Amino acid sequence: MKNITELLGCTYPLIQGGMANIATAQLAGAVCEAGGFGIIGAGGNDPDWVRREIRACRELTSKPFGVNIMLMSPHAAGIAKVVVEEKIPVVTTGAGNPGIYMEAWKQAGIKVIPVVPTVALAQRVERAGADAVIAEGTESGGHIGELTTMALVPQVVDAVKIPVVAAGGIADQRGVLAAFALGAKGVQVGTVLLATEECPIHDNYKKMVVDARDTSTVVTGRQTGAPVRVLKNPMATEYLELAKNGATLEELEKLTLGSLRRAVFDGNVETGSFMAGQIAGMVKKVRPMKEVLSSLFDGVAAYKDSLEVL
Repeated sequence: MKNITELLGCTYPLIQGGMANIATAQLAGAVCEAGGFGIIGAGGNDPDWVRREIRACRELTSKPFGVNIMLMSPHAAGIAKVVVEEKIPVVTTGAGNPGIYMEAWKQAGIKVIPVVPTVALAQRVERAGADAVIAEGTESGGHIGELTTMALVPQVVDAVKIPVVAAGGIADQRGVLAAFALGAKGVQVGTVLLATEECPIHDNYKKMVVDARDTSTVVTGRQTGAPVRVLKNPMATEYLELAKNGATLEELEKLTLGSLRRAVFDGNVETGSFMAGQIAGMVKKVRPMKEVLSSLFDGVAAYKDSLEVL
């Protein structure tokens, strides 16, 4: 079984999360230059936007990077073609099974690494030809499943033969070591990258992450079947109150329409949706990307070797 650095061609066994409206060429390029594997998050953007970001990222780094495709996006099929045309080496996917695109991607030599919230989906994508899986726990920011990282990762490791990448609740060396101890071959991080100098989000967003405590996140959208972990603010509180009182799906969608963009670009602390994981309370300051990545891994190799001996 290949390790993640061999599979992806990066220095650290770290994949950047595919954060919609945040994971632009700027962020992906910075992650690559710092030794990780950068990802352009397609989110709800159209194929032309994705193509522009791919080409912009190539101006920022000569290192390999990937694209994350949200399979529920109405543009997913078009973006699936763009990654082939642009010769992207790796695709990560979320919100579903990428099986219908797998043959074309594999013929193009693309490595496919789906994000999975359950053992069943991990096994399904392995059968479809996935090269690895990202087992993402409910501690993560943004769209989440129900299982915690500590419960999910070892069960996925035991159920598949391809490499497993752990995601959710990883902010420092302890989280990285825990991931290796659970059987993962690498990690995916997102929240800790929000508080980097290179992250293209509003300063208010970064401040909310840095000011967060252990109890600063809540989950919205459970009633609609699309749970999302965000930082507490007036909009999140209003959403939960409306949902508690039996608001319709249309009312809830009206409240959240454009809320991520208001957070990322406008820094609107009242009506923005500030997606972040539970480890936001561990992030204490804004740092350069290289410092963040090195702090996650420097010294870990010696501990990892001892874990494999035990």
